Amino acid sequence: MTIIGWIVLGLIAGAVAKILLPGKDPGGVVGTTLIGIAGAVVGGWISAKFLDHPITKDFYDLPTWGAAVGGALVLLIIYRILFGNSRR
Repeated sequence: MTIIGWIVLGLIAGAVAKILLPGKDPGGVVGTTLIGIAGAVVGGWISAKFLDHPITKDFYDLPTWGAAVGGALVLLIIYRILFGNSRR
């Protein structure tokens, strides 16, 4: 997958993570989008490194999407824990 593919995957993964974990985010839409992109990259790396599922060049690979959404969820939870109370 190209960088553009990872960005698109991250945007969608961030949106899915936001749907699965509703509530106020300290970064708003932009922060959630960036977390989704980073989560896609981190989830793909963890999947390839520790779960023995190499990153494929196929955009429609279901385990890659699962790893991206999972990574976005983890980063969103960490982000809320670290910065959740700073915005009032």
